[in-house]
Order: sequence, then C-alpha cells, then structure tokens
Amino acid sequence: MTGTTRSSNGLDDRRKRLLFRCWHRGTREMDLILGRFADAEIGNLSDDELTELETLLEEPDPDLYAAIIGDKLLPPDVTGALFARIKAFPITDGNL
Repeated sequence: MTGTTRSSNGLDDRRKRLLFRCWHRGTREMDLILGRFADAEIGNLSDDELTELETLLEEPDPDLYAAIIGDKLLPPDVTGALFARIKAFPITDGNL
C-alpha cells in the first residue's frame, strides 16, 4: 500500500487540502508517515489540531523526518501534542 486509503468525500475543504498535502510531501517516507496518520485521524482533528498540522507541514521534509525519528529537535511551537501523536502512530499495517 503506497497511497491514501481514505476518500476525501465528506471532508471540508481544509481537511481535503491537508489530506492531500500529507500524502504529497516530496519524500516517500514522509508521505507514509503523515499520509497514514491523516487517513486515520483527519476527520477527527479539532480546529487547533488542524492548525498544528498546517504548521508541521511547513517544516522541510528532512527536518521533520529527523525530528520524528529522534535525530533532531524542532522549535517548541511546532512540536505540540499532535506531533507526539504522529510520532507514536504506527506507520505500518504489515502490508508494506
């Protein structure tokens, strides 16, 4: 599985854009990490969490990936509760 499994039907425009951006990062690793998280969680995120996700998506892929695997620290305004959820989210379902 290398792409979204979630339809954007029923999502508001903001969530549709974020779902697309999570699956089209530029590096496959970040597509899988953020895309799978977005597939599972985008419909349930609060407005504040959506804003936090938008902020995270502004980070360059190499920096964000390094922060997720623990090799780099990002500024505190980027690494809130949603970032911790993304880091803890299982990125594989055993079908990779």
